[in-house]
Amino acid sequence: MNHYETVFILNPVLSETQIEEAVQKFEALITSNEGSITSRENWGLKKLAYPIQNKKSGFYHLFEFTAPNTTIQNLEVEFRRDERVMRYLTVKLDKDALAWAEKRRKKLKAKA
Repeated sequence: MNHYETVFILNPVLSETQIEEAVQKFEALITSNEGSITSRENWGLKKLAYPIQNKKSGFYHLFEFTAPNTTIQNLEVEFRRDERVMRYLTVKLDKDALAWAEKRRKKLKAKA
């Protein structure tokens, strides 16, 4: 099992329920393919550096999870199929990135 981090941007015209539905869909896809979610963050509506599909902002979400590589292929196919997703990026975390992510999670817990 490898550790991964995925950030995806959802269309800004979606309602709150549509956003939560999309996030739940991708979370369920990961868990149904033998993965487990370590962390889930909602970064909210952010301004984009450049327009994507004539939109200047989007809802950012981050998943940190462990899963086999076949899960990543299935997840990215679903990202491409779903019209609500404007962009996505999945990276495999090495030991240094894992340590940094753990530190970030602890910092977020301390704020809350």
